[in-house]
Amino acid sequence: MFFLGLNQKTKRSSFPRKRESSPIKKLDSRFRGNDGLSGFCFRKYFFILFVALLAIAPTQAHAHSHHSHGGDAIQFVAVTELSAEARETLRLVKQHGPFPFPRDGVVFSNYEHRLPQQPRNYYHEYTVKTPDVRNRGARRIVCGPLPECYYSGDHYRTFQRIKE
Repeated sequence: MFFLGLNQKTKRSSFPRKRESSPIKKLDSRFRGNDGLSGFCFRKYFFILFVALLAIAPTQAHAHSHHSHGGDAIQFVAVTELSAEARETLRLVKQHGPFPFPRDGVVFSNYEHRLPQQPRNYYHEYTVKTPDVRNRGARRIVCGPLPECYYSGDHYRTFQRIKE
C-alpha cells in the first residue's frame, strides 16, 4: 500500500491534508480588514448602518402609523343617512338579536386604534348585509355600550359615529 501513500503502522495518509474551511470562516474573513484586526471592517460598517437606521426609523414609523392619537377626529353620521341594511342591523343590536351571521356580536379588538381606546371586550362587531354579496361583505357596525355605535363601510379602515 505504499503507492497509496498509507503508512504501514498507522494506516493513515501521509499526504498533507487540505485544511477544509467552513462557509462561516470564509464569511468572517471577508469582513476582516487588511490590518488583521478581526472584524474591524464589519464593526465599522455595522455601526454606520445602525446610525443610519436610527436616523430613518422615527420618520418611517410615523409615516406608516395607522393609529389615531386624537388627531384623527371621527366623523358623525345620522341614523337616517345610513343604508336600510345598516338601520336594520342597528335595530337588531338594540333588541339584542337574533342576528343573521354567526360572527355577529363577537368582540372587536380595535387593534388599529381607529376607535377611542377602551378596555378589552368593550366593542362588539355586527355585520351589515351587503346586497348581491354572498359572504359577509365589508360593512360593519361596531358598538360599545349602547348607544355608542360606529359604522364602517370599508371593513374597519374608517369609522363614523352613529348619531341618534
